Amino acid sequence: MQKCRQFETGSPQPWISRSFLLLKPFAAVAVLLAVAIAAAGQDIKTTEAYKRIRDVIDRTPAVDTHTHLNPFEMMPTDAMPDGSAVTLHSVIGRTYYTWTNPLSSWPDDRSFDTWWESARDDFENARATSFYRFLLPAWRDLYDVDFDTITDQQARELNQSIGKNYADDKWYQDVITAKANIELAFVDPYWGRLDLENAFPPYRFIVPLLNVTSLVRASHPSRTGEKDNPFEFAEKHGLPMDTLDDYLRVIDSIFQAAAERGCVCLKATHAYERTLSFERVPKARAAIAFGQPREKVTDAQQKDFEDFMFWHITELSAKHNLPFQIHTGQARIQGSNPMLLVDLIAANPKTKFILFHGGFPWVGESAVIAQRYRNVWLDSCWLPTLSYSMARRAYQEWLDAIPADRIMWGSDCVHPEGTYGATVLTRRSVAEALAEKVVRDELRIEHAEAIGRKIMRENALKLFPQLESRLWRKTGTE
Repeated sequence: MQKCRQFETGSPQPWISRSFLLLKPFAAVAVLLAVAIAAAGQDIKTTEAYKRIRDVIDRTPAVDTHTHLNPFEMMPTDAMPDGSAVTLHSVIGRTYYTWTNPLSSWPDDRSFDTWWESARDDFENARATSFYRFLLPAWRDLYDVDFDTITDQQARELNQSIGKNYADDKWYQDVITAKANIELAFVDPYWGRLDLENAFPPYRFIVPLLNVTSLVRASHPSRTGEKDNPFEFAEKHGLPMDTLDDYLRVIDSIFQAAAERGCVCLKATHAYERTLSFERVPKARAAIAFGQPREKVTDAQQKDFEDFMFWHITELSAKHNLPFQIHTGQARIQGSNPMLLVDLIAANPKTKFILFHGGFPWVGESAVIAQRYRNVWLDSCWLPTLSYSMARRAYQEWLDAIPADRIMWGSDCVHPEGTYGATVLTRRSVAEALAEKVVRDELRIEHAEAIGRKIMRENALKLFPQLESRLWRKTGTE
């Protein structure tokens, strides 16, 4: 938490508003006390401002703009003596925890006790990391377990409870909609990006989207996966794929199919594969790579194709009014700075760009891009899980720089435990950031409450008006 400047003897601090001096004596004393406590380093979460803002945020049915929620039948399992089941190991193993921290493998004897004997020490150096801490609310609130002090017996009982909860999908749905209080959740189905009919979980809170990553690199069938293959889509629908012009018509057909399926936006994850520097390339140069096997195409020729396709899809984003979510930051970090997208953004003012993950660690760069270009939104999805401290800082910096209606959030998880934990962390970090502004007299508390609702829900409904027909709660404040 950023600390307020200490009081100096003599004159009032410049960050105390003039209206403060006009308050009635008792009110003035109360405000002075609150600010003095903050200046002394009190945990912001103990303040009345935080509690009030957090209550409003917690009661707001959220619109989660980015998840990878797997269909129930795809929930991660481990082999057990009597079959397979979702386990403590499989839940943790399907989170970002393993990106930076060890997790013992599931043993050959399929015994939880054997695994836990090894795994109990895996968390020693991870305790302070957000990748570890984001799951703590799930263990605490969903299973009544303090994982920081978990005993062997508690671990065994936790594992058993997890298995029982996944006996059917009722618990799955209840955690998302009731306990996490999420009304709508966008799902990016990495397991079947072009399998528009079957990839999405069949629940009323699921919002489909079209991931275009494979469409950008598909100069040849060998460049795509089994469920990401536009060549298979063309064959299935009887469409020719002999030339680049044919391919562009196939892309149009895919967009039409996505619209019929109810997809509300586009998503690109090229930051994991290549630089985000997409140059404007003429179609003739892009056509050189199309239809050619990998061994006959240079890296420069493939990049020309991908650059052309990314610009083309950016234009289709505006044409079809499908906002464009783009992964920025943490990935292939030598080429994922959101500043690399500025020329593309500037040249496409009708496209609504959503910079994912706040561009972590370049949250300031993301802010200045959104400040300069009104067709840019910032999405904090995954950010509190990457770095809780950075997320709290980002919310404050972004609110300093851009209108409050251009900030959103997402959980970015595959299962209910992760989604719940990420949601709690987001609500907490937003409330902390806003409460600090209130305590520093930078924001009225009623305005902070309104901003919290905007970030968690209202901004997404404004940017994606087609969501209105999907809302199923009676009110927006349940």
